[in-house]
Amino acid sequence: MIAKRATIAKASLLLASTAPIADAVAQPIPASAAISADPAQTDFASGDEIHAQVDEMFAEMAPGQGLMWRPLVSDGDRVAAIEIWKMPGRPAAHPTEAEYVVVLEGAGTLVSGGTLIAPVASREGLIEGEQIEGGISRTLGPGDVLLIPAGLPHWFGVTGDHLVLLGTKMPVNR
Repeated sequence: MIAKRATIAKASLLLASTAPIADAVAQPIPASAAISADPAQTDFASGDEIHAQVDEMFAEMAPGQGLMWRPLVSDGDRVAAIEIWKMPGRPAAHPTEAEYVVVLEGAGTLVSGGTLIAPVASREGLIEGEQIEGGISRTLGPGDVLLIPAGLPHWFGVTGDHLVLLGTKMPVNR
């Protein structure tokens, strides 16, 4: 598995949003908004630690298990986690969290946008459905970067035997 991994030399950016790029305007941060914090509070994981966690997770997955999720670093209600997908999950939306994702290895498909059919609240912060109608399909591979806005229906498909993601949930109330 480690031999298949390579340093990400190129990343592609995917903004899974309906807002045009032209609407995004950089705004300077006023000096009065300067923020300082203790650098010792920074949660950190090295590339070697990430690869070791992925290897541990693969070793722990039971036969037929489609998904394993494990936190890597966190800052209160913001969590970056490794997700290993061996089978596609259900289409979902997170009403109160945006999701920033980097594809670490494997290959898959993202369907995003459109309408979530037969939505059901599975737990707080997660709505799952049977399918997505009218979404946009994109092919995923190592180095791809995604930003899925809060509430946007999305679904990850798996091409081949797995898809490994580094996903960060970001509450919209921050």
